Amino acid sequence: MSSAVVQNDDLNMEPTLQPLLDQKTLRWVFVGGKGGVGKTTTSCSLAIQLAKARKSVLLISTDPAHNLSDAFGQKFGKEARLVDGFDNLSAMEIDPNGSLQDLLANGEQQGDDPMAGFGVGNMMQDLAFSIPGVDEAMSFAEVLKQVKSLSYEVIVFDTAPTGHTLRFLQFPTVLEKALGKLSQLSSQFGPMLNSILGARGGLPGGQNMDELMGKMESLRETIGEVNTQFKNPDLTTFVCVCIAEFLSLYETERMIQELTSYGIDTHSIVVNQLLFPKKENDCEQCNARRKMQQKYLEQIEDLYEDFNVVRMPLLVEEVRGKEKLENFSELLTHPYAPPQ
Repeated sequence: MSSAVVQNDDLNMEPTLQPLLDQKTLRWVFVGGKGGVGKTTTSCSLAIQLAKARKSVLLISTDPAHNLSDAFGQKFGKEARLVDGFDNLSAMEIDPNGSLQDLLANGEQQGDDPMAGFGVGNMMQDLAFSIPGVDEAMSFAEVLKQVKSLSYEVIVFDTAPTGHTLRFLQFPTVLEKALGKLSQLSSQFGPMLNSILGARGGLPGGQNMDELMGKMESLRETIGEVNTQFKNPDLTTFVCVCIAEFLSLYETERMIQELTSYGIDTHSIVVNQLLFPKKENDCEQCNARRKMQQKYLEQIEDLYEDFNVVRMPLLVEEVRGKEKLENFSELLTHPYAPPQ
């Protein structure tokens, strides 16, 4: 059995996401899984259901191949925008692949190097980049800064495929480590750096090293706070999305094990694209696929008996647009009853 963090041992693990919706303390909800398993549809559907239970919901795509705009049939960008037809559900699409230079440049054009020409400054930048994942982590920090400045009761992240998602959740720890090293370097070489930078006209925007490090330290405090929140099961949970196939099940187990090692709560699995053929169906492929899916569903039930496992059907048409998403979202809280 997977050793995932379970929020409440006495919780009745019903086959719906209703317990998640009833958990009024939740602030951060991550939705992730292997590519092509229906993460965006699940994220949008979950956000719609949360909007019924909470005052304000923000849905954020951090997948570079953004799909929120396609799902809702409405263009989203870097700024939060209300989803058409809702007064308490907003969405935004953010590219997490930014750069450390962007942050240090404090809004300078992308690609500018604020440390260019300063030997010691380059050494500082090299130190930062020597920590794996720090470049993506800085972009994650910027996302969090934007989100923290917005007053939403709950935030749903539609994440990139598994590998990116796991790195994404490591970022707070990576950032704390990186900023700690930068802070240590600044305390040792700060005066010398300031005199060198002063002679060269300072950093872009007129910053000196003390101001830059003050900014970094403030960022580190924000990241530390968020890191603590991510590891609090009252505030954060992760919804795993998969399909009933070997590779997807394997990826789900790997993800759950890693989430557990980070101390991040996960007790919900959505199994998408299930076939429910009628009893007297003579479609050979449908019946064979259903038999295969049934085998993996049984494995999922055995492995994750302490999870809410939601079974979602494969529909005959795409789930796109507000009305279809709303209909699909109902199946997250009311188990699907196939036609006989």
